[in-house]
Amino acid sequence: MTCDPSPVAAGRQCARLRGVKQIYVIGIGAGDPGQLTVQAVDALGRTDVFFLLDKGEDKADLVALRELILRRHATRPHRVVTARDPERDRAAPSAAYAPAVDDWRRRRADVYQRLIAEELPADGHGAFLVWGDPALYDSTLGILREVHARGTEDFGWSVLPGISSVSTLAARHRVGLNQVGRPVQITTGRRLSDEGLPAGVDDVVVMLDARQAFGRFTGQGLHIYWGAYLGTPDEILLAGPLDEALAERIRAVRAAARARKGWIMDTYLLRRTDGH
Repeated sequence: MTCDPSPVAAGRQCARLRGVKQIYVIGIGAGDPGQLTVQAVDALGRTDVFFLLDKGEDKADLVALRELILRRHATRPHRVVTARDPERDRAAPSAAYAPAVDDWRRRRADVYQRLIAEELPADGHGAFLVWGDPALYDSTLGILREVHARGTEDFGWSVLPGISSVSTLAARHRVGLNQVGRPVQITTGRRLSDEGLPAGVDDVVVMLDARQAFGRFTGQGLHIYWGAYLGTPDEILLAGPLDEALAERIRAVRAAARARKGWIMDTYLLRRTDGH
């Protein structure tokens, strides 16, 4: 059974169904509390238990931002339950990457299953607050589906989309993601590093590029729109023709920011500018 919090659902409300747990997966935007949608705020006001994953001391400010959102918008009495996020092998080589991710997702599913079983009452509403948009570059929906498929907990879930870092990047740089009549592709830094630029695509959005693969493409008629900590007070933006000088500047700024905060989230758009 599911509960639809959308205002377009013919006036239906998320009734508290006896004995049925409900989970909200709420997209909270790229870091600015003002990016929450009205639907997200409504769901926050219906939630009894919020589940937060602790990613360690270096990323404590990510938890702090979620707590700020709760102070502003979680209007009913509620509890906050924090669990340690399982460690993930981010240094795995490409051949071992998929098995490493599968193992991490299984261990995270174990955490989700325990939280839902032990911390949420039979007719309670729980919520996971997801950075950006749950449908883009996030594992929460797949992990919840795995937990539900195990059959140990009966619950329904609803997804409330959020503003992604991709949308925020384009807005901050005041550009569209694609050019007229041309496709745009979203990929990972790992794939860009291993496979290069995709053929036939003039606009490529790259998520969380720890390898800084953009450096491979200097002097090839590309323009880069780069952003880190988008939507937060620490936001950094750089843009221009992708030559070696700009690539080196991005590397230096990125390294300094990561050393200062202990972590970095960055996104960028590579755009072919020759002929289109």
